[in-house]
Amino acid sequence: MGAYVNPIYPYKSPADLMATPPQRKPLIVIGAGPVGLAAAIDARLQGLDVLVLDDDKTVSVGSRAVCYAKRSLEILDRLGIADQACDMGVSWNIGRTFLEEDEVYQFNLVPDAGHKRPGMINLQQYHVEEMLIARALELGADIRWQHKVTAVTRHDDHATLTVETPDGTFEIEADWLVVADGARSPIRRHLGLDIEGRVFQDRFLIADVIMKADYPAERWFWFDPPFHPNQSVLLHKQSNNVWRIDFQLGWDADPEEEKKPEKVIPRLQAMLGDDRPFELEWVSIYTFQCRRMTDFRHGRVLFVGDAAHQVSPFGARGANSGFQDADDLMWKLGLVIKGQASEKLLDTYAHDRQFAADENIMNSTRSTDFITPKSRTSKTFRNQVLALAKHYPFARKLVNSGRLSMPSFLTESVLNTPDTDAFEGQMVPGAPMDDAPVQVNGQDAWLLDQVGKGFQLLLFVDAVPSPEVLAQLHALQESGGSVTPGAKTRPLKVTPLIVASSPLNIPGIHVIVDSQGLVAKRYDAQPGTTYLLRPDQHVVARWRKLNAHAVQAALARALGSQIGQA
Repeated sequence: MGAYVNPIYPYKSPADLMATPPQRKPLIVIGAGPVGLAAAIDARLQGLDVLVLDDDKTVSVGSRAVCYAKRSLEILDRLGIADQACDMGVSWNIGRTFLEEDEVYQFNLVPDAGHKRPGMINLQQYHVEEMLIARALELGADIRWQHKVTAVTRHDDHATLTVETPDGTFEIEADWLVVADGARSPIRRHLGLDIEGRVFQDRFLIADVIMKADYPAERWFWFDPPFHPNQSVLLHKQSNNVWRIDFQLGWDADPEEEKKPEKVIPRLQAMLGDDRPFELEWVSIYTFQCRRMTDFRHGRVLFVGDAAHQVSPFGARGANSGFQDADDLMWKLGLVIKGQASEKLLDTYAHDRQFAADENIMNSTRSTDFITPKSRTSKTFRNQVLALAKHYPFARKLVNSGRLSMPSFLTESVLNTPDTDAFEGQMVPGAPMDDAPVQVNGQDAWLLDQVGKGFQLLLFVDAVPSPEVLAQLHALQESGGSVTPGAKTRPLKVTPLIVASSPLNIPGIHVIVDSQGLVAKRYDAQPGTTYLLRPDQHVVARWRKLNAHAVQAALARALGSQIGQA
């Protein structure tokens, strides 16, 4: 056993960035945490130059964000590190909730088979950051450590940054600025931008404990356990024999006192038994917060992750929603930078991710209110629910020990084209795509690995399409549709992807085989069914029959043609 040692990344003099007048960069990201790095990797995958500025010289201290949900893993697949993360992380699907020593509720995150990724992996944030940094550097991102942004001035067509380094202070300009500098966000405060919501009057102790234990790889949550009476405790397994244990302390606890080893170790011994050897790797105290900025976009300055919104940690919604922020933002920003969409498309980043943040805050607040009731009535309700859940299935659905992160269904997005045909199932316009097993050139593969590379058209067939349908596909492949008004004139192509029930050879068009019939089942598809997919693997439109004109109209809408219209 041994504690994690943080790597130190090399400082590089900013001599090449200093200039009078200031240099102008197309894209700068502030913050080399998970979300800022995800944004930088996505930019490089689109061929965009990106400069990342971070005031530190290492990855996170302590495990911090440890739970990465299935949707985040699918995003990390597209970014190129999910295999590495899943190999190192601890996969799990089962969560159990206990009252005292009795199990009262359990859930399974992935109840049906046929998904590439598990419902959740547990992996310390410092490991994820190391993987993201290596990937960003591999792709050619310019990451500058010990470059602290101390001021940002907004202009109509750019932002000016003041950057402080060991070699002095300089100014640099960005056509676009992505702010991912965390929950305390110095840039948000410097610009005087609001963040509103609730701070809950409770404190929790986080202890990362190195030990060998035979507990299963599951999420265990206790209400009123005998080893920590009248409070709650959470246990998670992480990689390398590190276990994450959270103890509820109450609002009156002294944070500095509770972090001392002489206070932490007796709590752990009471839980684990006096004879189990363990080592403390990291200890921290946190307070619940559920709040967000009013607007995530301020002209050329865009906020992502904890800089834009914060939730209490129960439910694993912080880093997971941050990855979805970057996933939503970067395809839109890439099209704007390349002149393939008007910058008003970025208004939909703010609208859609603010909607998602509100959803996360609502669920996180409900979990927090259940875990830490603040009135006699709510505590009585909570305790009665837990008591009933021991014996009655109906009450188990009311137990809320942290409803876990789920991807947002952006059904209210102005980018969606409403259905004109009847469909069943969840793959509605705005939905994040469901995965399913497929075959590609006779080899087993996964649906989501075939998409996420620009706008794509999913066409279901049971035979080689007619010449008329093929002609429409080729036309869309050449130029998917007209560019949004206000954008420069670079045609945007749509890549067709045929889903067949058996192998087909169609020159110039990628064919995948629905080897188990699960794609058709999950997408309620029959021959002719057509889906238009966004670059971030969300459904944007669907039809029962391919119509190139309808696809072109839906593409124009997905690029923002309806923004500002009644």
